[in-house]
Amino acid sequence: MTDDRAPLATLTTRELRVDFPLRGGAASAVRGVSLSVGVHECLGIVGESGSGKTQLFMAVMGLLPGAARATGSALFQGGEILGLAPNRLNRIRGSKLTMVFQDPMTSLAPHLKIGVQLAEVLVHHRGLSWRDAERAAFKALDRVRIPDPQRRLKQYPHELSGGMRQRVMIGMSLLCDPALVIADEPTSALDVTVQARILELLRELRAEAGMSIVLISHDLAVVASLADRIAVMYAGRVVESAPSAELLRGPRHPYSALLMQCVPDLRRPQTDRMPFLPGQAPGAADPERGCAFAPRCPRATQRCLHERPALEEVRVSAEVACHHPLA
Repeated sequence: MTDDRAPLATLTTRELRVDFPLRGGAASAVRGVSLSVGVHECLGIVGESGSGKTQLFMAVMGLLPGAARATGSALFQGGEILGLAPNRLNRIRGSKLTMVFQDPMTSLAPHLKIGVQLAEVLVHHRGLSWRDAERAAFKALDRVRIPDPQRRLKQYPHELSGGMRQRVMIGMSLLCDPALVIADEPTSALDVTVQARILELLRELRAEAGMSIVLISHDLAVVASLADRIAVMYAGRVVESAPSAELLRGPRHPYSALLMQCVPDLRRPQTDRMPFLPGQAPGAADPERGCAFAPRCPRATQRCLHERPALEEVRVSAEVACHHPLA
């Protein structure tokens, strides 16, 4: 959804592309994505692995590998940040714009104590003394419901459980009161009980701090529990965007509908086979021909094989890119 419908957007991307050079061509991980995240809004981004979800926001954060090329636009609080010089981007990144990564074990420095890693953020971005930063680090761990925070500050990442490490990452992302937190698969490595606690924590912190959240996941059920609006990505593009309740009640894109069918349902008879999506998504290096989902789509026609559908509004605040959307 573009920013002319959401004038108070915290983040807006316009035709954002991410390309990786290959011999004789390029691999396109993101193929022109336009969306917005409103103030205090939680936007869910869902899709299979390889759909471009993470690469889209790594481009926004300026964290793509050196060979990658990001084009288009990314406006954060009205200012362009795509291609911003590193010294200027670093004033925003880690303070007003933060990211919680998928694997907290590899995101935290293994040789530094938790307290040092938290305090360092405040020393760098807020200019606090180490003593004041350490006090703030204690408060950050307490804020994310970590028991005995004073002891945890003196521990190394490997001494904490996966759930605690993820809470540390969330606490670190909130140290400078950000306007937007990007959470990339924050619960994928956790068991379902800890997963529920992390999602509840994000919900509480959002209500408390009034921040915006982007929640990236391949799991529609996880996103639906927290997001106000959901954007479904496939092969580097947004194929559907709608308020969460509307999308869950009646998805318009066949891919969204099939994703919903794959959500585990405890009411389903145990003898039934788990639903799955047949076929495989195209790779980033594959050329675009028509609708990328057409080879797997039960509603595809010849038009779908040759003509790429545009993302168009079908209801207020709802868009779909399909020649034959569901009613």
